[in-house]
Amino acid sequence: METKDLLDGTFFSHFERQQPSPPSVIVIGGGISGIAAARALCNASFKVILLESRDRLGGRIHTDYSFGCPVDMGASWLHGACNENSLAPLIRCLGLPLYRTSGDNSVLYDHDLESYVLFDMDGYQVPQRLVIEVGDTFKKILEETEKVRDEHNEDMSVLEAISIVLEQNPDLRQHGLAHEVLQWYICRMEAWFAADADMISLKNWDQEQVLSGGHGLMVQGYYPVIQALSKDIDIRLNHRVKQISNWGNGVMLTVEDGRSFVADAAIITVPLGVLKANLIEFKPKLPGWKIDAISDLGVGNENKIALRFDTAFWPNVEFLGIVAPTSYACGYFLNLHKATGQPVLVYMAAGRFAYDIEKLSDKAAADFVMLQLRKMFADATEPIQYLVSRWGTDPDSLGSYSNDLVGKSPDLYEKLQAPVGNLFFGGEAASMDHAGSVHGAYSAGVLAAEDCRKHLLEQFGNFELLQLASSRDETIETMVPLQISRM
Repeated sequence: METKDLLDGTFFSHFERQQPSPPSVIVIGGGISGIAAARALCNASFKVILLESRDRLGGRIHTDYSFGCPVDMGASWLHGACNENSLAPLIRCLGLPLYRTSGDNSVLYDHDLESYVLFDMDGYQVPQRLVIEVGDTFKKILEETEKVRDEHNEDMSVLEAISIVLEQNPDLRQHGLAHEVLQWYICRMEAWFAADADMISLKNWDQEQVLSGGHGLMVQGYYPVIQALSKDIDIRLNHRVKQISNWGNGVMLTVEDGRSFVADAAIITVPLGVLKANLIEFKPKLPGWKIDAISDLGVGNENKIALRFDTAFWPNVEFLGIVAPTSYACGYFLNLHKATGQPVLVYMAAGRFAYDIEKLSDKAAADFVMLQLRKMFADATEPIQYLVSRWGTDPDSLGSYSNDLVGKSPDLYEKLQAPVGNLFFGGEAASMDHAGSVHGAYSAGVLAAEDCRKHLLEQFGNFELLQLASSRDETIETMVPLQISRM
């Protein structure tokens, strides 16, 4: 499928070839969506090449092993630790353990209030009774925003709706330390969307179909899933696609160094941020409805600063938090020692704060986080190692995951997923039900592969191959239960 397949500048489709051969597909992007698409097509006996711009697989899944233990600097949770999750069969088959950090319908989403400690800016522990009371108030505030949504035809931000609710319901207003705890709850909500509350759509924020089973942390990291799915696939790392030329019966892709690849179809799974930045040129241009979908979907940003210590000097709880007068100033540490036994804390920053973190050097970011930690524990020791993610400015991601912007159409995910000729689209932002999640990205890749397969088989009229492709679909034993713990 490289340029040697071009003869005198002419692309030969399968209609023109003397000898029948399997349809060829190029998958762009080596995240879990692209790997899932390539895996499905390889299993169906298609000729597949996967082009990845980075020097590694996984995309926004990035399990770092430099601490001597796995630390996910990108995606780290299975959102919906249940059999209905599309990734559950593979996780079961690989024997990968999960550590459940929340049950269903947790206001904190990734975490509930089963194992935590919060502190104020002066280092005093916040009474747990107050945290629970303010949490109940936050639930009531969110319920009241539904009335605001019903009363207004025009969309607005969640933050604006909360302001209206507090104006109309003075009894829900919080003061002093309780106000700071409320800001912390808003901070956690912002972390779920990787965006500030003034950017989150009131009409769409609660429309996501969240699977049951709560949220499970991947104890050994996500890389074993990437490794298993990518086995025996023809993968080309350091291949950044710059141009996609779409013909009626084929595509030609040009990478950064000028080389070209040709195939019958392509599956595009690059992050939405890359599409929004127009880093790939489409010839001819994509149709207006596709361009609008790319433009109108939001991309959030969430970063992690991971700190490894000699020993764990903090309480044996799942997370540590700092409450503050604004959600921007609130803080949150994931305690990996609780889930994995390793003396590692991971500080989480979302929205504008995540972009501000990226303006700092790695050392300055780690120093800032240590200032936050020392507000909680004055005798905190220096970390022996640290890691800093930069998803917002990374040219291969330009953001963490998609979200709904204020005033935009709710069908944008469906439009982003829709094919254009023999171009098919995957990635988490192309998941119509579970955008922003790993299993959503995985399912979108499988769906793109299936749509591509049907399109090419219909185009070539190769029913023999259709039967072969159907018979080669692999199934994974589902009788093994998920390994879920909570210590």
